[in-house]
Amino acid sequence: QVQLAESGGGLVQAGGSLRLSCAASGSIVSINRMGWYRQTPGKQRELVAHITSSIDTNYADSVKGRFTISRDDTKNAVYLQMNSLKPEDTAVYYCNANVYNTHGYSGNYWGQGTQVTVSS
Repeated sequence: QVQLAESGGGLVQAGGSLRLSCAASGSIVSINRMGWYRQTPGKQRELVAHITSSIDTNYADSVKGRFTISRDDTKNAVYLQMNSLKPEDTAVYYCNANVYNTHGYSGNYWGQGTQVTVSS
């Protein structure tokens, strides 16, 4: 079984910064793709950014240039540095990972989410 634990959310003013962290634990050999999604009540969950094991990255247009995703495979962790935050960034942010164990592909896993609130 795999667990993803997020941290780093909080309340900041517009223009401020936050750094989200997510650490995966459990039966893990490797993680191909890790990413961050966010969801606001009444809205569909959307991709914020993801990063592959080869460090290829994708960003939502709304965050490109402001957010930076990175990973540390020694810790099975992924990070999201969020700068120049806007009220529109307010959401619950979820960590996501595609995990491989000794038998191959294990599954797609989600964290429980961390709240990010940006005030104007």
